[in-house]
Amino acid sequence: MTTATLKVTSPYNGELIETLPYHTAKDVERFLTAAHALTRSAPLKVSEREGILKKAIERFRQDRDAFALMIAREGGKPLTDALVEVDRGIQGIENAIEVMKSHAGSEIPMGRTPSSAHRLAFTTREPIGVVVAISAFNHPFNLIVHQVIPAVATGCPVIVKPAGATPLSCRNLIQTLHDCGLPKDWCQIAILPSALAESLVTDPRVAFFSIIGSSRIGWMLRSKLAPGTRCALEHGGVAPVIIEADADLERLIPPLAKGGYYHAGQVCVSVQRVFVHSSHFDTVAEAFQQRVSRLKVGDPTLKETEVGPLIQTTEVDRVAGWVEEARASGAQVVIGGSKLSDTLYAPTLLLNPSHEAKISTQEVFGPVVSLYSYDDVNEAVTRANSLDVAFQAAVFTQSIDKAFGIAQKLAASTVMINDHTAFRVDWMPFAGRRSSGLGTGGIPYTMEDMTQEKLLVFHSPEIQNG
Repeated sequence: MTTATLKVTSPYNGELIETLPYHTAKDVERFLTAAHALTRSAPLKVSEREGILKKAIERFRQDRDAFALMIAREGGKPLTDALVEVDRGIQGIENAIEVMKSHAGSEIPMGRTPSSAHRLAFTTREPIGVVVAISAFNHPFNLIVHQVIPAVATGCPVIVKPAGATPLSCRNLIQTLHDCGLPKDWCQIAILPSALAESLVTDPRVAFFSIIGSSRIGWMLRSKLAPGTRCALEHGGVAPVIIEADADLERLIPPLAKGGYYHAGQVCVSVQRVFVHSSHFDTVAEAFQQRVSRLKVGDPTLKETEVGPLIQTTEVDRVAGWVEEARASGAQVVIGGSKLSDTLYAPTLLLNPSHEAKISTQEVFGPVVSLYSYDDVNEAVTRANSLDVAFQAAVFTQSIDKAFGIAQKLAASTVMINDHTAFRVDWMPFAGRRSSGLGTGGIPYTMEDMTQEKLLVFHSPEIQNG
């Protein structure tokens, strides 16, 4: 019987990078059995976990260039941005180590009533159990850090299924953890087709499920979780930006261009819908066009490349179809609007596409930004809030009153003031609302999710508190 395999290829030129065997149903059972057994044995000591993570940091620093090149080769992210991704991953591990030093329970006040007198109560934090994580392709190193490192730091066995397009960065990261002393059963990689991934996620031995990726798949899997399994869902958005009449126009173009075309727009909080006050619409459109025209598109492994390929050729075709639909319904294509090759789509700027077009209502996940003119900011806020997704948003204004007022009205978990929607540091809360997600990401918040409190109450007449 022939073993099914996964071919990992370059999204830029289709070059075969490596072929990996798929794991089987027997492997899934083996992974779960081994991970679950660890929850019933003595956990790794905190000092051991910290030592492993510190060693891993040194290895990632030493191998930074190699990890970044793999991100660029298998994921298509430009090398300059891939190097930043590795640095962010290292910072994430450092953050986990810092959180470990203070991640603890707390005292619960007693003696406040006669019935609670002579008691001492406090909580401790315990690992939640087996963690299963499904990851996405667009940050194949740092997303694994966000899902795996909190589990290691809190003492949870973890099984991770990387995206089929980008499993090699995940494999290399996990192998590094093993080389630094983490026993293999504490962190296992599962290369699986979708059907087997579902059986892994929905097994009753799973205590916590984390997914970064498709909203449709995430909410479907949540509906099938075993009773008691907790979860965190991180999906996409159609990020809105509002540019007010008093905005500093010279400051806003560079961050908006970065936020819109970074990784060819394949980021869940990429700048997509930009609502511009009519008094500045033509000026912003012209300046934006000039900035986009200077973007260097091409081979992601070259240092000068700013925009690389989309992850699959079918995604290039999809984006092209959405732009053509917008054009047909009245949008002006200022720049771009065409395929450069089977794998590259030109960075594109649209003016006033229909509010019903796919480009205005769904996550494009491609290098396309749309500008919409408005006169009344309340109209812009209503349009920004009109979708069933809500993640990060942005406002450009020089008025603190307007900044607070608009931010309070926007349906978003995070509102950037005078910055692009894709800004993030890895210790801040990162969460979608509505269909965009459930729970809160970020290293400290995920570590909180992967532990649970246990309350201890001592009763003794010697305890003098009431």
